[in-house]
Amino acid sequence: MKKPQQTLLKASLGLAAASAALLCASAQAQTQTLYIGMNGGNMERTYTQFVFPPFEKAHNVKVVVVPGTSTDILAKAQAAKGKAQMHVMTLDDGIMYRAIGMGLCEKIQPSGHMASLPDIVRIKDHAVGLSMGLTGLAYSTKAFADQGWAPPTSWGDLADAKYKGKVVVQSMPASSFGLHAFLMFNRLKGGNESNVNPGFEAWPETIGPNVVEYIPNSSKIVEMMQAGDAALFPYTFTQTELMKSKGIPMEFVAPKEGAVVLMTAQCALADNPDSAMALKLMDYLVSPQAQALAMEHGSYNPVNPQAPLKGKAAEDQARMNDILKTAVVLDWDVINAERPAWSKRWNRTVER
Repeated sequence: MKKPQQTLLKASLGLAAASAALLCASAQAQTQTLYIGMNGGNMERTYTQFVFPPFEKAHNVKVVVVPGTSTDILAKAQAAKGKAQMHVMTLDDGIMYRAIGMGLCEKIQPSGHMASLPDIVRIKDHAVGLSMGLTGLAYSTKAFADQGWAPPTSWGDLADAKYKGKVVVQSMPASSFGLHAFLMFNRLKGGNESNVNPGFEAWPETIGPNVVEYIPNSSKIVEMMQAGDAALFPYTFTQTELMKSKGIPMEFVAPKEGAVVLMTAQCALADNPDSAMALKLMDYLVSPQAQALAMEHGSYNPVNPQAPLKGKAAEDQARMNDILKTAVVLDWDVINAERPAWSKRWNRTVER
């Protein structure tokens, strides 16, 4: 027969164990998970390692990246419309206009840090910028030095016959870079977003012969450049500076007709699991602290002019601000209405 003291001791230990389990379960329940759609690679690494942690600690949440291109993320959001599984998504500005038109983004009433952002980074009361980019031309400094070529100065240089077999262009249907290059070349030929016939008629006989390959996205460019297969290509200021920091011999040029604004924007998904926390995350991501961390660790140029930058980051931002003075903002409402037809025409007449 057990002694009363032993029975009481075992009962106490059992209660203690049960209490500990309940406390552990409670702590786990209190740690919320937020899902954000964004590019993988450098962006996912930068935000996961350096930008999200202060927010996670302050709000007892875990921010998990759903990686993919803007097109991938949009497709995921569209598939889950009405029962959003992500809280926030980041998309290239042109794709963000499409997302808003599809009713995928919650309308926001900017407050906190979002309220102080410049108008240029706001999209239709549904989205705000996350990082500011510019599409221009980048080139292999080694290839140009070897050939004795002067740096490019114009979007029209993509058609210069001396670059035959040395130009790489991202496919226009899939890439903002390729779309920007096409539309700026179209402007040179007398067109605009409402009239792309000049660009389509001229491209196959001018830029077309120079293109060694049309690629689905920009991830292959550096590999091709290092192999000697690419010397000139549409690219962004941000990516060029990032590659230069890794010792890649390349340089960015803002063409005289203007570089094209390529902003990464963010929105809270309509019907997401926690709208309040999604908006808190968005507001934090444009805070001076978060913007400086993204610039310092990933070369993502801030949309918040109050971001405290120093050294190389401050120099790069000053150059970005200078280029922005003559940068081109495209008419995305027209583009998105016509883009499916343009894509079909591109596949039929350019990448045939």
